[in-house]
Amino acid sequence: MPTLKNLASDLWMLTYPLKTFGVDLQRNVTVIRLASGNLIIHSTAPFSLADVAAIQLLGKPTWLIDTLLRHDTFASEGRRAFPSATYLAPPGFSVNLPFQTDALVLAPLEWEGEVAIVSIEGASNFGEIALLHRPSRTLIVADLIFNFPGRHGLWTDFVLHMASVGGRHDPGVTVPFKKAITNRAAYVASVEKVLSWDFDRIVVGHGEPIESGGKAKLRAAIEAAGFEEFSG
Repeated sequence: MPTLKNLASDLWMLTYPLKTFGVDLQRNVTVIRLASGNLIIHSTAPFSLADVAAIQLLGKPTWLIDTLLRHDTFASEGRRAFPSATYLAPPGFSVNLPFQTDALVLAPLEWEGEVAIVSIEGASNFGEIALLHRPSRTLIVADLIFNFPGRHGLWTDFVLHMASVGGRHDPGVTVPFKKAITNRAAYVASVEKVLSWDFDRIVVGHGEPIESGGKAKLRAAIEAAGFEEFSG
């Protein structure tokens, strides 16, 4: 059973199994509590009744968000778990779902001063949207990078190596994400916006959170994937 891990003041994470090719890529859910007490639940998962109760103890689940077009695996479970929350996602997310989601294009006014967003342009098949939780200086991403440091067994290490650009996965850019980038300039400009934010920690959609030095590690991972034209 996943447990709420407190990462910082008003910031928590739960981790769920997500098996692909026999490897657990993990699905991380981040919970942000605004000063109002309202909650942003970032990413959906197979929430149990106990998970829902634990999250509700933190505040009012007001927004349920997915920030990647390919992250609809547990969308229905998320909708059932938090039926009264406003469900926000990239435009086009709900095309294959039995319900509609609202397009996350601009951050809701209620988030002003606490949470910012930027769309990662240039890879429209992914439609990634990055979030910044300003009070804790935490960047929250879906598939922009993933982070699996250390050793995980021969098969897991092999799959992670093959799925990562240059074999780097601590953190690294995945081969599918790089292949999806059709507009290099737009992608780099979006990443520059992210790197202009004040953050140190990164919560990734898959893998372990990067507790410190996140900005330098994000830059290094993306440069290692062949994108070295940053202005800053």
